[in-house]
Amino acid sequence: MKKQLFLIGLMAMSMSFTACNKDDNDNGNGNGNGNTIPEGTADVTIQENNIDVTSQNIGTWTQYATAVANLLAKDANDLNKAWSVSYNGGEPYAQTFKTFGGEYQSAAACVQQIVDGCIDIAGEVGTAKIGEPRDLWEAKKYTEAVYAVESWYSWHSIDDYSNNIVSIRNAFNGTRNNQEAVHSLAAFTKAQNATLYASVKGKIEAAYNSIKSMAAPFRSHIGSPSVLVAQEACAALVNVLEKDLTSFISQHADDDEMEEIVSTYVDQVVLPTYADLVTKTNTLRQSIVVLSNQPSSANFKRAADLWIEAREPWETSEAFLFGPVADLGLDPNMDSWPLDVDAIKGVMESGKIEELIKWEGEYDEENEDIEAVQNVRGFHTLEFLLFKDGKARTY
Repeated sequence: MKKQLFLIGLMAMSMSFTACNKDDNDNGNGNGNGNTIPEGTADVTIQENNIDVTSQNIGTWTQYATAVANLLAKDANDLNKAWSVSYNGGEPYAQTFKTFGGEYQSAAACVQQIVDGCIDIAGEVGTAKIGEPRDLWEAKKYTEAVYAVESWYSWHSIDDYSNNIVSIRNAFNGTRNNQEAVHSLAAFTKAQNATLYASVKGKIEAAYNSIKSMAAPFRSHIGSPSVLVAQEACAALVNVLEKDLTSFISQHADDDEMEEIVSTYVDQVVLPTYADLVTKTNTLRQSIVVLSNQPSSANFKRAADLWIEAREPWETSEAFLFGPVADLGLDPNMDSWPLDVDAIKGVMESGKIEELIKWEGEYDEENEDIEAVQNVRGFHTLEFLLFKDGKARTY
């Protein structure tokens, strides 16, 4: 996930926050009048006043959703092609990585890149995705805390974060089914250092389980003690990957098994994940087309369900956000957060939807114009258009 380092559009969300009594709490389940955050230094009721779907704006609404879904499917397809067919007019990135070409000088360097990707996402989940909302909450900045929670429109945050840990597990195991491939980092570590193997496996599972055990939805329980448990588990996972597993790889850098580990990782984890992403984003896109042609609550529900399905391969790819996904700007294209809701409203009011959510030319992460465009497209813009209060929008 490309995490923007600013909180734009907070007031555009028109959220009001008022203290309430414990007896009035709805325990974060929502009752149509807002959602309560029961834990923490204060009880706060969130009352949202998002723009709603109406008979007057449904045409523009679904036009915007269709344009975003089309670009999301295109980005997924471009990413898959870069890995499996051709990257920048040359061989597929999968081949480059498996033969440790380009910036990689050895199989061990590629294995270390695999581990670095795991370190990055474990750290991001603990310190940014979970930690930033928690820090804001503890500073009594309740509005900012809720807005900093990724996927809070759909109440899908905990599943997103746990799937990020699954991406680490898959990278370590060399499979996507929680089994260990013969030629995998897990199998190699187990054969050489059973203690380290058990430590890594244990901390991956502890991080996953602690996130799944967080009080749900996260946006309504930011102050819960379970959040701190999850943060600590993510920090422990980062520590074992960054120190112990990295040291282990350097000690075995010349081992021939490293090349087999890289090949298995690419063929059994990366390529199938991206192929799955293509399939599911295309299915999501098709559901948005149906919604556009036949607006109804049922079709909103269908599209919202498929949005959740399409999130799974994306979130389980976040342990390998290197190569084309980073170099081509596909990560921020698909997954920038937080949203600029004011800008989203402006796009819908402009009459120039497709023009305003596209950018051209070579990607430059420092280009503010590109960044502004990326912030009004992708998974989370579509989430905003499909969900409200954790449920599919109605019409």
